[in-house]
Amino acid sequence: MAPMTAQGARNPLDILFIGGSGVISAASVTRAVALGHRVTVLNRGRSTTRPLPDDVETLVADVADDAAVDAAVRGREFDVVAQFRAFSPDHVAHDVERFTGRTGQYVFVSSASAYQTPPARLPVTEATPLRNPFWHYSRDKIACEEVLLRAHRADGFPATIVRPSHTYDRTLIPTTGGWTDVARMRAGRPVVVHGDGTSLWTLTHTEDFAVGFTGLLGHPLAVGDAFQITGTHAPTWDQVYTWLARAAGVDGPELVHVASETIARVLPDVGPGLLGDKAHSMVFDCARLQTLVPEFGTTITYDQGAVEQVAWYDAHPEAQHVDAALDAGFDRLVEHARAI
Repeated sequence: MAPMTAQGARNPLDILFIGGSGVISAASVTRAVALGHRVTVLNRGRSTTRPLPDDVETLVADVADDAAVDAAVRGREFDVVAQFRAFSPDHVAHDVERFTGRTGQYVFVSSASAYQTPPARLPVTEATPLRNPFWHYSRDKIACEEVLLRAHRADGFPATIVRPSHTYDRTLIPTTGGWTDVARMRAGRPVVVHGDGTSLWTLTHTEDFAVGFTGLLGHPLAVGDAFQITGTHAPTWDQVYTWLARAAGVDGPELVHVASETIARVLPDVGPGLLGDKAHSMVFDCARLQTLVPEFGTTITYDQGAVEQVAWYDAHPEAQHVDAALDAGFDRLVEHARAI
């Protein structure tokens, strides 16, 4: 492993991405390669939506299979291990054992949904308490962070924690219904927007996230610290739906506002993520990240992102899945709202 320098990241780094082909991680892999780093990706090797750059080394293993991961990385050392696919404290604890003495930095991708929900104060900073009583996913991410903090304090394990918020690419439509919402709007049918549509929601394009993420890799001042990588673009939900409609060629979509608690009751599968995240205004201060990565910022806003998404779906009709159960649930919610 190459030593860290006071100037921050070095070129080239040997980086292992665990994951690497997802919505958040794929752009970071691409940027790391473009920056000249030597990149290895470990995953199941099944993604065709986001192909890896040619220069990436691939290791095939199920990240949930400890024996398979151990075999894949046996005898290897890395300057950076970037973990995108750990969701339980046991998984992270195994990583601490696996990579102790074998990496100069272990970067854990947590979640901004781990912050106090709803937040007592805005903007949210890294000093905002971690507490989410609504969503088990978020509580597990908090527990993962606690494992890393204990390991760093006790033994100097070189952990860095990053907390993305709602990060999207061309495939991940941020509304509750995703493509189902687009199909409803194109058919002239109303779409359901939680709350009154005026809460603020931070959306981060994956290419902007990648700038912040790769800027932390190999940076000595990032070790032992936590950083939110979210950007500053926080439109209202009404704006999000309206921009998506416009990209889909629909002017003046009918937006029906329904209380988040009602949506969660009618559509229990979306309830935890709604009540534990999207229902509340979330605005972030990224000053800590920008101190180390001054080039980070929001360059792609969702009015642009929506155009990219609709164009991708129109070019991939096989991805235009309308969820029948969700669609029927939206109809029930619209009927309920109109009856009030």
